[in-house]
Amino acid sequence: MKKLYGIGTGPGASDLITVRSARLIENADVIFAPNNKGKNMALDTVREYIKTENIIYLDFPMGKVGPEIYKKNLEIIHENLSDNKSGVFITIGDAAIYSTFINTLYFDEEISFEMSPGIPSFLAAADFAGVPLATKGKNFLLTDDIENANLDFVDRIAILKTYKNKKEVIEKLEAHNFSYIYLENVSAENELILREKEEILERENYMSLMIGWKNE
Repeated sequence: MKKLYGIGTGPGASDLITVRSARLIENADVIFAPNNKGKNMALDTVREYIKTENIIYLDFPMGKVGPEIYKKNLEIIHENLSDNKSGVFITIGDAAIYSTFINTLYFDEEISFEMSPGIPSFLAAADFAGVPLATKGKNFLLTDDIENANLDFVDRIAILKTYKNKKEVIEKLEAHNFSYIYLENVSAENELILREKEEILERENYMSLMIGWKNE
C-alpha cells in the first residue's frame, strides 16, 4: 500500500514547524505542494528543509473547492507515488484542521497516510496576541462558519477565513457580547493585529482570522 505523510507547515514561519516534520520533509522522495495561481505558502515555508528536486504541484484555488479538484489531484498523487518511495503532502497549519490534505485523502482508500502535527494559525495568533483560548471551565469554539455557530454556550471563539464576511462576524460577536481582535499573516514579517472595528472592516486578506471572548 502506498504511504503518504501529511505535514502541517504551521502558520507561515519556517522556524515554527516541528522537528519531526522537518525530518520527514528532508527524507522525502517526493513533495506534493498545493498551488494557487503560483502562490505556494506551504512550500515557501519549508523550502530550506527540502532535499529532493521532485516537487509536484497540486492546483487548489483559494476558497470553495469541489470534489472534482480533489479527485484530479488524487490521481496526480497516485501517478507520482510508488510503493517504495516516501511521499510528503505539505499543507499550511495542521493537516487535521480544514486542510487540503485531509479533504483530498477523503476520496481515497488505497493510500495509507500519517499526519505530522503543525501549529494551527489560530493557536499562533492567540499566542502572539496574548489572548488565552481555553481556561478551566470555559468553552472554546473553532469555526469557519459564523452564520451557523451557536454562541450561547461559547466563552471564546476563533473564526477562520473571515476575509469575505467580517461585517457579519463582528455583528454576531457584538450581539452576543463578545470582544474581538483581527489578525492576518500570523507569524510573518507583515503580521497585523487590529482591534478597532472600522480598521478591521477595511481589510481583505485571505490569510486572516478573528478571535473573540465573551465579556463577563
